[in-house]
Amino acid sequence: MGLQLGRLGQGLGPDAAAGAPAHQLREPLTAEKQFRLSVPATSANLGPGYDTLGLALDWRDEIQVTARPRRNLEAPEVGVVVTGEGAGELPADASHLVITAVERILASKGYHLPDLDVQAQNTIPHSRGLGSSAAAIATAVKTADQLIPGGLTDDEQLQIGSRIEGHPDNYAPALRGGVAVSWLASDSPEPMYRTAPLGVHPELTCVVAIPSFVQSTQAARDVLPGSVPHDQAAKNSSRAALLVHAITSDPRLLLDATEDFLHQEYRRQAFPLSMALVDALRGQGFATVISGAGPTVLVMTSEQRAEAAAAAIHRFSAEHSGQDTFTPSNLPIAHTGAIVEALR
Repeated sequence: MGLQLGRLGQGLGPDAAAGAPAHQLREPLTAEKQFRLSVPATSANLGPGYDTLGLALDWRDEIQVTARPRRNLEAPEVGVVVTGEGAGELPADASHLVITAVERILASKGYHLPDLDVQAQNTIPHSRGLGSSAAAIATAVKTADQLIPGGLTDDEQLQIGSRIEGHPDNYAPALRGGVAVSWLASDSPEPMYRTAPLGVHPELTCVVAIPSFVQSTQAARDVLPGSVPHDQAAKNSSRAALLVHAITSDPRLLLDATEDFLHQEYRRQAFPLSMALVDALRGQGFATVISGAGPTVLVMTSEQRAEAAAAAIHRFSAEHSGQDTFTPSNLPIAHTGAIVEALR
């Protein structure tokens, strides 16, 4: 995940160095500003929709930001307090991912980072394939939007976050909610991202099986081949198209629609227990996939079958009690993405 912002397609200047001298950058604030953000977890790929399909889940990180004009023009005063996921592990100063991303975005617009106090209540599990990094980037983009005079346009918010994250399948739902299909435009000399929301069938909900172990996204990507056979690509195209239809119009087709030929089997060695759970649940008729780069397992199902899916996950964990386990959680799709509430 890089921080190369480029021109961002919306009139931003070339990427500015975060450590630019204060006299080259303007103060974005004239008075203290306080706001609260709420950002959802996400699940990407959804089986055959590799790097393209994603959805937001009703499970949120909550962040409160207090921003003030700098007291010392040479350097901002930044404090970060993290509770929940990452407490005691994540940086408590300006080196925190959210803060460094905010600083880069502000610098690209000609502003320096103001003094910041950030309180983050993290509930989204880290390194589990539930979009914790996308939530952090959405937090950064929305924070920058609040600090920059005049804010950022909707498209700037999409482009900036997608470029930082590297692909929009997790980021677009974190930003805007719901289920989305996202892609990289092919008619632009530099990366330009597009996303389109899908109308979600009212019966559709999700159950996630959260593992007691973690998985590196990069490690999961490293095991993927450089190419796949044409027949596999053709099968995957049919399933991805069918998945859009199943999500929007006919959830009865989700089991067939979530069959993947691009990435899950290649990654089996990276999370064998997760794939064993996928196999077990699919064998019982549940539309089950690896969430993102894993190792969380996602079931897309109806409200009527959600409890049965959770019970099946409990049974699997009991049968494999000598190994790492999974905890099921019934989560509806979040139809709103990152939310900002002004406090002052």
